[in-house]
Amino acid sequence: MVLHADPDDLVQKGIQSLQQKNYLAALAYFERAYSLRKTPLAASYFALCIASERGKISQAIALCNDAIEQDPHEPRHYLNLARIYLKAKRKPECLETLRKGLAQGEDPEIRSLLETVGVRKAPLLPFLPRKHFLNRYLGYVLRRLRLR
Repeated sequence: MVLHADPDDLVQKGIQSLQQKNYLAALAYFERAYSLRKTPLAASYFALCIASERGKISQAIALCNDAIEQDPHEPRHYLNLARIYLKAKRKPECLETLRKGLAQGEDPEIRSLLETVGVRKAPLLPFLPRKHFLNRYLGYVLRRLRLR
């Protein structure tokens, strides 16, 4: 990596590394770009990388929220924050963030993640509540048998 690179180029290289699932290289690019110029986009992607590679979820959430405050109309910030929430196993916040991101503009990655995370199957016994032990137990057994 070049020491005196343009932060925008570093962000683009980091995004390419993320697409290739090379998270450690992406972390290096975003960290360098963020240290040179604290743009909302660099902060958002840097936050995603520190949550993935270093496990610093609370710091990542704070960075992403700062990026959203500075640039609230960029859907990628919401996508990155939702991915962080997903890593932290905070599904309700993830879904809410994805919906807010879609409100800022259509993004195929947000739509795809929302469909993946947000879809729940109907209860097996619809006349009983979803949390009823029969629905839960039957769902668990059928999922283990890979029938559902």
